[in-house]
Amino acid sequence: MSQLTIFGVAGLPEIVEGADLATGILAAAAGAGSPIETGDVVVVTSKIVSKAEGRTVELDDIEPSPFAREWSAAWEKDPAVTEIVLRESKRIVRQLGPILITETHHGFVCANSGVDQSSSGAHGRAVLLPVDPDASARAIRDGFLAAGVDAAVIVSDTFGRAWREGQTDIAIGIAGMQPITSYIGQVDPHGHEFKVQALCTADELAGAAELVKGNLSRVPVAVIRGHAWERDDTATIAPVLRDQSRDLFR
Repeated sequence: MSQLTIFGVAGLPEIVEGADLATGILAAAAGAGSPIETGDVVVVTSKIVSKAEGRTVELDDIEPSPFAREWSAAWEKDPAVTEIVLRESKRIVRQLGPILITETHHGFVCANSGVDQSSSGAHGRAVLLPVDPDASARAIRDGFLAAGVDAAVIVSDTFGRAWREGQTDIAIGIAGMQPITSYIGQVDPHGHEFKVQALCTADELAGAAELVKGNLSRVPVAVIRGHAWERDDTATIAPVLRDQSRDLFR
């Protein structure tokens, strides 16, 4: 592989519950003159997946627990948002001032359980992560396959990173290709055998896709062309999630 092409898919309407994302993405890409092709990797922002799956919550409908009220009062946070964060978490991993680092029910470790109010579609509304991002990715891939397009799908979200400032998009769901490319057991040109080298290709592709999506552009889907992925319909994001027993920070 010596060259990749990455382009955004513009023209998608505001996504509402029940929207057929696969059909909409194919139509928008074709309408823009860059139809999705077999062999592409399609990276879909989790927020539109959540909206299509009805994973939004009106803050006025939330009754915060006493703990959520007390904690929110101490840090000038919205107790309804705090309550949602707690409901979406398996446990609180760390607290630093007003920031809650939680482990979600999926096993993701992130700020505020991935709960987000930006681009939610309305004031006073929060967007939650998809219940099963792998299943979401498979549903989109199945829609592509039904239209005759064999493309891998990554569902992405913006996460912070240990040891570094700033955020980047990472993969939270995948379909059609394995998320990790392992070099373990292979030998470099100087004869050294790789012992631990395994690249999270899914995260690299998700981060690259973010360069053409952005947060304000209203382009929630990107297509990566030229990445040589091997078809694997057993793929899940599970291999990326480090077990707590091997995590030096939990």
